[in-house]
Amino acid sequence: MRILIAEDDPASRQFLSKFLSQYGECDQVVDGLEAIDAYVMAMKDNNPYDLICLDIMMPKVDGVKVLKAIRDLERQNNIPPSESVVIIMTTALGATDHVHEAFALGCNAYAAKPIDTAKFAEMLKKLNIIPATALESAAAEEAEP
Repeated sequence: MRILIAEDDPASRQFLSKFLSQYGECDQVVDGLEAIDAYVMAMKDNNPYDLICLDIMMPKVDGVKVLKAIRDLERQNNIPPSESVVIIMTTALGATDHVHEAFALGCNAYAAKPIDTAKFAEMLKKLNIIPATALESAAAEEAEP
C-alpha cells in the first residue's frame, strides 16, 4: 500500500509516518503544493496512492484546496469513485466549517490531532484500508507498556 502524508508539523508528520509504515510505504510532504505534485507524479508513474493523510492547515496550499484539486484530477481522468484514493483530513482545528467543507469536497474521514492510534486504526479498518487482523495487532501494540 502507498501512503502520502501531507503535514507541515515535523512531529505530527513523523508520528503518522511511524504509525502508518506498518501498513505500507509512506511518502512525506510538508505543504499543499508538494502534496499535489506527489499525487500527480504517482498517477503519471501508474503507481497511485491508496491513502492520503492531509493536514487542513498547511503552507502554500491548505489541505481543503489539495483535497479539491485531487478530486478534480480524479474526475478529469475518469477515475470512478470506487477507485478514488482514500483521503483522511487531519487537524488540530476544532472548526466544524473546515470539516463540513472537506466532507462536501469528498474526504473519506476526519481525524483530530493528537491522533489516537487505536481510533485511527479502527477508522482505517472501516475504510477497508487495513484488514481486521491489522487492527488487532495495532490495539495490542497500544496496550504494550
